Amino acid sequence: MRRYIDTIYLMLLGITLGVVVTLGAIVAPTIFHADKFVEGLSHYQMGLVMSAIFIKANYLLNFTALAIILREGYAYKSFERDVIVVPAAATSILMIFLFTLYYTKEILSLQAMGEEATNSDTFALVHKASELDFKLLALSLALLFARRVYLIQKGK
Repeated sequence: MRRYIDTIYLMLLGITLGVVVTLGAIVAPTIFHADKFVEGLSHYQMGLVMSAIFIKANYLLNFTALAIILREGYAYKSFERDVIVVPAAATSILMIFLFTLYYTKEILSLQAMGEEATNSDTFALVHKASELDFKLLALSLALLFARRVYLIQKGK
């Protein structure tokens, strides 16, 4: 039974990592340069489209955070502690919840104020911080995934 749980867990981590990398490296740059393909879209409108995509991705991110809490919490309670897994899992959880529960909400509330608010210094700082958060999330998920694969291969 544990083998099936670990397989599903690793698949979920891999899928989530793939979504994070795809959103950051492919979707966002394409959306924010959509004016090359479609005339008449403002940067503000492109941001609204990107926000809609992130809102949907947040469901997967939050589900993954809960799965990490359950899986790694169980491992920790069972004294299966690892010097890489614990900080990578904690960082992944923190980055997910910061992104989904703080940065997304902040960006949406600023967008709701109108286009002028998205041109403010506050918006620029929040957006830059959310990008950094997403990069740290990708790194921590990659470390967690790789370390879990290694540990499973070693029979731990």
